[in-house]
Amino acid sequence: MFEEFIKSEGTVFPGKTYVEQLLRPVFNDQRDFLFHVMFDIHRAHVIMLAEAGIIEKSEAEVMLRGINKAAAADPSLLRYEPEFEDLFFMMEARIGEEIGAELAGKIHIARSRNDMGVAMYRLVLRQHLLETIGYVHSLSEALLYQAENHKNTVMTGYTHTQPAQPTTLGHYLLAVYDVLQRDAKRLQTAYETVNRSPLGAAALTTTGFPISRSRTCDLLGFDGVIENSYDSIAGADYLLETASAIMTLMVDSGRWIQDFLQHVTREFGSFTVADPYVQVSSIMPQKRNPVSIEHARALASSSFGDAMAAVNMIHNTPFGDIVDTEDDLQPHLYRSFNKANRVLKLMYAVISTLKVNEGHMKKMAGKSSITITELADTLSRDYGISFRLAHSAASSIAKKTKQQDKELYEWNIQDINNMLQETVSVTLTKEEWQKIISPEYFVEIRKVQGGPNPDEVERMVLQRKEGLLKAKCDWEKVMNILKQKRAVLLAFTFRG
Repeated sequence: MFEEFIKSEGTVFPGKTYVEQLLRPVFNDQRDFLFHVMFDIHRAHVIMLAEAGIIEKSEAEVMLRGINKAAAADPSLLRYEPEFEDLFFMMEARIGEEIGAELAGKIHIARSRNDMGVAMYRLVLRQHLLETIGYVHSLSEALLYQAENHKNTVMTGYTHTQPAQPTTLGHYLLAVYDVLQRDAKRLQTAYETVNRSPLGAAALTTTGFPISRSRTCDLLGFDGVIENSYDSIAGADYLLETASAIMTLMVDSGRWIQDFLQHVTREFGSFTVADPYVQVSSIMPQKRNPVSIEHARALASSSFGDAMAAVNMIHNTPFGDIVDTEDDLQPHLYRSFNKANRVLKLMYAVISTLKVNEGHMKKMAGKSSITITELADTLSRDYGISFRLAHSAASSIAKKTKQQDKELYEWNIQDINNMLQETVSVTLTKEEWQKIISPEYFVEIRKVQGGPNPDEVERMVLQRKEGLLKAKCDWEKVMNILKQKRAVLLAFTFRG
């Protein structure tokens, strides 16, 4: 058995198993994710070599034509070929077929697969980060739209999964929005870390050729050079920061997505998901399964898992060039971004088309004694009772309300005053009691900065609209700069 296995494996590198279990899968990932950025790096490097006088400009022109010709191939048609270790060597050979092996070989002057590989990963990751930030902006717009529409929509707020106090849907959605903006900031910070150029570091210690690291940096739209060449190759914190940002985004999103799944149940009845995003049971025709939200929750967990896998692969690896941070790791991050984007797009669709059952939410906000805090506040604020004593009086009424299976609004004012007299010497008017049991009044009086008062929610919405508009403009500016940089790179010529 072992003799047959050894015979089938071959006697030189790479063996059959190495090809099937590593080289071919890695080739496919490189083809699918790195093809175009690899050629952009070729272009930038050739331009820099010519401008630095390391190669002739006439040679560079020929090289660029060969690079562009090879880059025009449809990558989806490429298949692993045993004579080439990976996509890089296959494309070097393809360029050689266009311009000759000698000129093609010169393209690799003063660089290594090390700095080139890190540059490719960074170029791909920055695009993923920007794309996800764009989807975060879209979801943010939907949240602000619904928050403004529902600044007066009273709902029950929960703590410890129990009915706690009345608030508004607008207030709640703004809280979700604010968390999402911090997630966006983390993604933006990760982008700033990722968008740095390692090119010129070569294998580890730069090169003896008089290259310009700043020129390749500028041509590829990087924001700056990673100065220390050892750091350029060994540093993996750009991967950790990227993974951490997307993990935080998915955990944060998963929490309010779980809330939504509760709110769309028949028992809660707060929201109704639009028909395009629900599914009927195959056996129970009455069912409206909120599958869009369920899938979003599952995808968020899966996205987190892929990002965490990348973090685990870096843990306890040597500080230097090592395969753990390279081709086997990168697809985990790409999959993580893909799933995160699906979450953001699904929830954008759900929130944009959501029907809110306002009357039902208002009714529920009047139950479970959740306005009782206002009784304690009224006693303390209007009658000078210490808050601890006022809290005790309110707590006593809440307990008796529950014991008698009542709601606060079912008590008459005389009963309330009789119970109060057991603790404090206060007699409330009927008007005062009606305010205390009113969810609308509870919300209205809480006009402190950041509170649920509709005017305060409106102020926050308008302020956040301005902030989101600026963030979108900044994002579009970056996208346009990178688009323009690439257009210049693709069209570059030394002639004329």
